[in-house]
Amino acid sequence: MVLRNLLVVFSILAVTVRGVNMVLHERRPAPPAGFVRQGIAPAAEMITLRVALASTNVAGLEAKLISVSTPGSSEFRQWLSKDDVKAFVQPSPDAVSALDAFASANGLTPTVISPNGDWVSITLSVSHANELFATQFETFTHPAVAGTITRTLSVSLPSELVGHVEVLHPTTDFPEPNARLVPAISSLGKRGISPSCNSSDPASVVTPTCLQELYGIPTTPATSSGNALLVTAYEDEWAQTSDLETFLKLDRPDIPSGTTFTVLSADNGTNPQGPDEAGVEANLDIQYTTGIATGVPIQFLSVGGFDFPTALLDTTTFLDGVESPPTVMTTSYGTTESDLGNSMATKICNGYMALGARGISVVFASGDGGVRGNHDFPGDDCTNNTFMPVFPASCPFVTAVGSTQGFAPEKAINFTGGGFSNYFPAPSFQSAAIGGFLKTLPSDYPGIFNKSGRGYPDVSLQGWNFQMVADNETILEGGTSASSPTFASIIALINDRLIAAGRPVLGYLNPFLYTTASTAFNDITIGHNSGFECPASSVAFDAAVGWDPLTGFGTPVFDKLLAAAME
Repeated sequence: MVLRNLLVVFSILAVTVRGVNMVLHERRPAPPAGFVRQGIAPAAEMITLRVALASTNVAGLEAKLISVSTPGSSEFRQWLSKDDVKAFVQPSPDAVSALDAFASANGLTPTVISPNGDWVSITLSVSHANELFATQFETFTHPAVAGTITRTLSVSLPSELVGHVEVLHPTTDFPEPNARLVPAISSLGKRGISPSCNSSDPASVVTPTCLQELYGIPTTPATSSGNALLVTAYEDEWAQTSDLETFLKLDRPDIPSGTTFTVLSADNGTNPQGPDEAGVEANLDIQYTTGIATGVPIQFLSVGGFDFPTALLDTTTFLDGVESPPTVMTTSYGTTESDLGNSMATKICNGYMALGARGISVVFASGDGGVRGNHDFPGDDCTNNTFMPVFPASCPFVTAVGSTQGFAPEKAINFTGGGFSNYFPAPSFQSAAIGGFLKTLPSDYPGIFNKSGRGYPDVSLQGWNFQMVADNETILEGGTSASSPTFASIIALINDRLIAAGRPVLGYLNPFLYTTASTAFNDITIGHNSGFECPASSVAFDAAVGWDPLTGFGTPVFDKLLAAAME
């Protein structure tokens, strides 16, 4: 399943500009909702474009990843080294030569900006960019974005770069104004400790103890070295050590309250401490990884900047350069898939492929808008039956985690993100699961979605009424961004057992989940993901027996998942 662009990328439409044959690279009919055109960008404005060069053998890397991650393969879990991956991902000599010749002829100076050499940057004026790429850069505003941004709705490549340049960014990709998933559901407010762990009970409180009891998660500390769990953070979300200390005293008194995390930085990301610096998302992620993955070293990667696609890209390139990377990465952010151009989404997704090949389990929250994109706010069109997948959850090289609530029975919560990608085809190991679900839909089902697309989420976990601490106050929060770090913590604890037994870590999870481990989950058969603000009558998916695009295979049973991992 080599990832290929499915829309208008590298169209055969060609024009001639100043004697140069230009080929349409990518376009969108209009800016994403909320962005307003403000006019043509100033000709003298300087912009820096990132250029993705075609890799030497990305198809070979994908084939290798499937081989090393599929149970029964002779190469099972023989994860690749940093240099092994680089040999696949580094740009082909032809791509480098083509860009160098183009740059020299047009007075440009490319700068390599990634460890694998597949990304370079060029700085030039708007007028020069308009001429070289047959485009028209404009300025746009958005109520949630400070100032203006410079983007275009259509960009072309000179024919000599076609097949050698995969992405020009930022051109048709727009920043996600609010990639954090937690704020899609308002803070549930302060509440005292309740004896009930049932998240369907309005008076309940979910704590690490509840999750440990529900899923059989052990409390004994991990002991293996080389098994870090990485939490990613974007949009100036900062984790507070004082809030973590308070949380541990409240909910994990058996863990030393001084337990903390290691701060890493990309794009000049910071992690300032203070009463006004507490980030709800960052705190939730740090508190539930520390509070569930007992004894596992926790890393916190703060990625600076406001452009979400760039931040995702720079997370993968940061890890490309790390000799001993974490074994698990959890991310609680996302964007509606269509807000990214197909080429940029594909390049980022292939970055996660490279991380998986190195033995990193890449875990993402599946989104908090049900079938209707990244978020679900009042005023959303609940009658729109065209479903909107969420990225990066829709990338087949990540493990997407949906949300449940309650128990006896546990059910899919209405906001749990799920659906089918419009960019990425379903991998072969997922075909049977998807086919089984599609048979449950009536012939007159009104939802509009890509039946051949990658289905998500893959698994699920509780995601409501999580007790946490922010700005030294105890509050409750919910969202798939609570589910993702908890599931990632379970994987980290299983990795600890594997390492102790002299075995390799789980790495890229999905082929394992869809084969050996598919019965290691509580099947969730109740729920309808119409969205938090949309009525239950809104068209959406219903949970079903087996895999479904609300909860995946369901919620984990630790002992069963560990046993499957040890097979």
